[in-house]
Amino acid sequence: MPVEYLSAEQEARYGRFATEPSPGELEQFFRLDTKALDLARAKRRPPTRLGWAVQWGTVRMLGTFLTEDPTAVPASVVRFVAEQLGIDDEHLAEYGTRSQTAYEHPWEIRDEYGYRDFAAGEEELREFLAARVWSSLEGPRALFDRAVVWLVNNRVLLPGVTTLARMVAAVRPEENDRLYTALYEAVPYDLRTEMVRLLEVPEKKRVSELERLRLGPMKVSGKAMQLALDRAREVRGLGAGTVDAGRVPAARMTGLARYGLTSKAPTLKRLEVTRQTATLLATVRHLETATVDDALDLLHALMATKLLAKAERMGNDAKLKALPQLRRAAKKVAAAVDVLMTTPPATDTGELVSVIDAWSAIEQVVPREQLAEALATIAAVVPDTTETTTRNGGSNSSPATAPYAASSASRSRSSTSARSRLAPRS
Repeated sequence: MPVEYLSAEQEARYGRFATEPSPGELEQFFRLDTKALDLARAKRRPPTRLGWAVQWGTVRMLGTFLTEDPTAVPASVVRFVAEQLGIDDEHLAEYGTRSQTAYEHPWEIRDEYGYRDFAAGEEELREFLAARVWSSLEGPRALFDRAVVWLVNNRVLLPGVTTLARMVAAVRPEENDRLYTALYEAVPYDLRTEMVRLLEVPEKKRVSELERLRLGPMKVSGKAMQLALDRAREVRGLGAGTVDAGRVPAARMTGLARYGLTSKAPTLKRLEVTRQTATLLATVRHLETATVDDALDLLHALMATKLLAKAERMGNDAKLKALPQLRRAAKKVAAAVDVLMTTPPATDTGELVSVIDAWSAIEQVVPREQLAEALATIAAVVPDTTETTTRNGGSNSSPATAPYAASSASRSRSSTSARSRLAPRS
């Protein structure tokens, strides 16, 4: 009987050497331990020693004996084993001269190392496969390979490829049906009915209710945000999240949800009732989280592209409108500061310049009322200097000190005119 789901590679390597073993595999499976060396060296003739040792490594690697032709092993294996025994690898060709020997050695190896027939370990393997099906999303090919590895590791001799393939093919639907039944029984009747209604196409609509709920927001707008919130509220209102599905592994729930999210409603309607209910339950539970995530993503996009961008544009427009006014105010303040910076601290006679005299000189350039209005304009348009520099990781020094060095050169040039303007009053 052909094994349909197995790949050609799986069939080719089952119970035989499909390729040359790697150096690591030679060390792992064909490195003779003390017991194996003693048993092999106990044989009288070099061919039987080499043949016994090769069969011992073969069953360790393949999980079966090559009883029909025990010499059908790669040359690298023969050389590796012969070197350990200290004999010529050509002796293996003589191993089959007595056919009974090729059958006696496997029985000896089985008894010495505890190998079992497949029938003795079949039930254990079935339980192992059932646990894998229950807890994972592995397909039949992956399960078949895991079954082979389990048999080799547990020293159970491989059966025929068809026997093992049939077991794997039988265990999967059995465990899947058990999982579907467990979820079906956990879902209340009312919820079961509501979920089935999701597969129906409402009148004057083109898609089913499930398809509508599966579709996330398509635009970034306030109306789309409202629809996203309504969608999340509608999905959560079904109550699938309250069902106790703790017995079923998360991986299986994810697999069911993936199938429900990608299948059309007619396909889901044709499913057997227990599988249909399990699939819809997993799908709706997934949508409970997905719809909230979609709403949050839409809110983030809405804030970034609509609200914050609009506020930034409004702020930029306001700044542009305030530039001419800010420029006029800055000129007035700059003129007043220039007078102050170019004023010496004392007159030629050594008399200190008073604040009143300083203001008198400034008012000759900019009236005090206009200077106050200019300062108010700058304070309204320009951010607070201390707050800005602290936030940017800079120092707290005022940028107003920058013109000081630049104006120092002009201080000496203007000192004469300043002294005349700031001379003490009689």
